[in-house]
Amino acid sequence: MKNILLFCFAIIGAPTLSAQETFTRKDSLQGGLRPERTCYDVLRYDLNIKINIDDKSIVGNNAIQFMVLEKTKKIQVDLFANMQVDSIVFYSKKLNYKREFNAVFIDFNSELTTGSNHVLRFYYSGKPQIAKHAPWDGGFVFNKDKEGNPWIGVACQGTGASLWYPCKDSQSDEPDNGATIKVAVPNGLTEVSNGKFMGTEDLKNGYTRWDWEVKNPINTYDVTVNIAKYAHIHDNLDDLDIDYYVLNYNEEKAKKHFEEVKPMLTCYQSKFGAYPFKEDGYKLVETPYLGMEHQSAVAYGNKYLKGYLGSDLSNTGVGLLFDYITIHESGHEWFGNSITSIDIADMWIHEGFTQYTELVYIECQYGYEKAMQYGKGLQANVRNDEPIIGKYGVNHEGSGDMYPKGALMLNTLRHVINDDNLWWNILLKYSETYRHQIINTETVIAFFNKESGMNLTPIFNQYLRYKTIPNLLIRRNKDKFEFRWNANEPNFNMPIAIMIKGKEIRLATTLNWTKSKLKIKSLNEIEVLTNEFYVDVIKE
Repeated sequence: MKNILLFCFAIIGAPTLSAQETFTRKDSLQGGLRPERTCYDVLRYDLNIKINIDDKSIVGNNAIQFMVLEKTKKIQVDLFANMQVDSIVFYSKKLNYKREFNAVFIDFNSELTTGSNHVLRFYYSGKPQIAKHAPWDGGFVFNKDKEGNPWIGVACQGTGASLWYPCKDSQSDEPDNGATIKVAVPNGLTEVSNGKFMGTEDLKNGYTRWDWEVKNPINTYDVTVNIAKYAHIHDNLDDLDIDYYVLNYNEEKAKKHFEEVKPMLTCYQSKFGAYPFKEDGYKLVETPYLGMEHQSAVAYGNKYLKGYLGSDLSNTGVGLLFDYITIHESGHEWFGNSITSIDIADMWIHEGFTQYTELVYIECQYGYEKAMQYGKGLQANVRNDEPIIGKYGVNHEGSGDMYPKGALMLNTLRHVINDDNLWWNILLKYSETYRHQIINTETVIAFFNKESGMNLTPIFNQYLRYKTIPNLLIRRNKDKFEFRWNANEPNFNMPIAIMIKGKEIRLATTLNWTKSKLKIKSLNEIEVLTNEFYVDVIKE
């Protein structure tokens, strides 16, 4: 790692493109929504593959059930160029196709009519991309545990799920009716994927197939494979199944370490509503890489340490009160997995809200002051290098600031609204309103404006669409003081809380100088509550 702030894609975002870099046809094929993608809606994936660990290869097929939204003779399905298309079968007949970069354009023999449902079976094989340093880059990890047993995983957020299986590789479309994931692995190993375990089948060829089923819609990058000598620990929280799959020699350690899971789930359910994937259960799966929010099969690789691999990202001490990967990646079940952004340019909808769940968990367990202390510590992690929102249609994430800056923006909004009952009601209603939905930034802003009864658009815009945060300027005017915002967003205005002479005061602050009626002897008497509001303060 360059430094501890450059988390994995599920923990701090991919490197952003510089202003000089341009986008290519390949980028738009992966990130764009052209007619060959928008003409159909994926209803279900049924993935059936065999993984050869010795030569690190995959062979199998994906049955793609889909509904035609606009009549068409051609659709786009994605599979990385290094993987082999063996055949594409539609009603027992092989179809013609053309490959362009990682896109596969499939031609039908006759026009598909609007509203019709079909199943296309895509047979493929090859050696999937190997991650050099997962999960910072996408790909498979073929590792061994300390006893020399195979230990396999995959992480592909940002890079694309089509690096290992054929799919519509876009966050804009999740299979409405879920998926089955059937993975054959060498006998003696356990394979864990998303959803509920449906059983095994001995294939009589040295391989056993492990079958899993997901009942809910699922992001393509969330579909996962985990292979190891696993021990299985089962638990439950009320009627929610909880399962842990850990390396067999870590079983006792895991039982103790994961005791924070139930309080975490209780906290999140109280603030964000019922666990969004009850039918599929909640799992933590030990992986040879740090972590990823794989829906109902959360990847865990934090080595049973508190904090982030034993370090406190906030440098306050509060970050060592909990396991960062467990708390953060599980928060994604609500924000990212249940509520998904249409385009990865809006990934702050995943990451900003999920980093904010860390503050929520801390407040549930340790109180408000600890949560604000942790949030204040996260301010040092913000680089203010690029806008949080990336470029649309080209598979481009914005700045990694989407994590801490996104969370700090939400904490700021809480204190702008200045009514905790209303704030928690808004968060709960947001989570429940957009449960299992795919949305964009405009949807989020409109919702928060409506539910708060306030025009929060200028605040969202300043934090999301510009590099810098607002600067609060304060200057003396004889025996009083004046204040105003310096911000990029036109007509920016936001109230701010200060302490003066032991009393908290809220200032209605705009881009214009406003004179306070309060008398002061020195600007040092004014303390801006930057634990609650993420702003810079300049006293002139």
